[in-house]
Amino acid sequence: MGGTPEKQAFRSAWIFLAVGLTGGLALAAPPPRDQGDWPCRQIKVADLALAAIWAGPPIAEAQKHWRDDSEISDLAARLAARRTPIETAEKLIVDFAKAAGERRNERLTLLFAALYDTLDSERSQVVAGLERFGRTQKETAEELRRETEELREAQDAHVDQEKLLQRSEKLQWDMRIFDERRKSVSYVCESPALIEQRLGALARAIEAAMG
Repeated sequence: MGGTPEKQAFRSAWIFLAVGLTGGLALAAPPPRDQGDWPCRQIKVADLALAAIWAGPPIAEAQKHWRDDSEISDLAARLAARRTPIETAEKLIVDFAKAAGERRNERLTLLFAALYDTLDSERSQVVAGLERFGRTQKETAEELRRETEELREAQDAHVDQEKLLQRSEKLQWDMRIFDERRKSVSYVCESPALIEQRLGALARAIEAAMG
């Protein structure tokens, strides 16, 4: 490859934009229906479908009261935490059901209501955070396109070569950061589904413990 260091730097910036930036937008592209600022391959599901998770008694009334019960609140927090293995959570649910005696179903319904509200809130926060990230990435992508076009115009206008090199290096650095952020979000994109899966597993354990 020939040319001055400045031209080589600009060529590198242009290639990085074409491959990295376009690739980033391809990864963030929404499914066939519009997903707005959603940055994940997975289709956005804004809210948990209670009926698809829970086949037990209605929880509307329990949702009003579970926060007043410290035992329920503490246990729900422990069960909801990902650091608690599902096997451990299932045993805790069985022990809780045994201790509840004749109030087993009532107490278990209260526990599920606590878990549902806790994990649904956590999931909503993750979804909102992903949308903010997607919006920021879109804005950054547009800014990088603008900067790249300005760099090309500056090169055509024979702007001072040292300044041109500095702008090229800055642009490449900004695009690397953009691409690293794009790659890092793929793990977070799994979180909403993982939260839903955990809630489903806990729901099944609670239903199994009911008399």
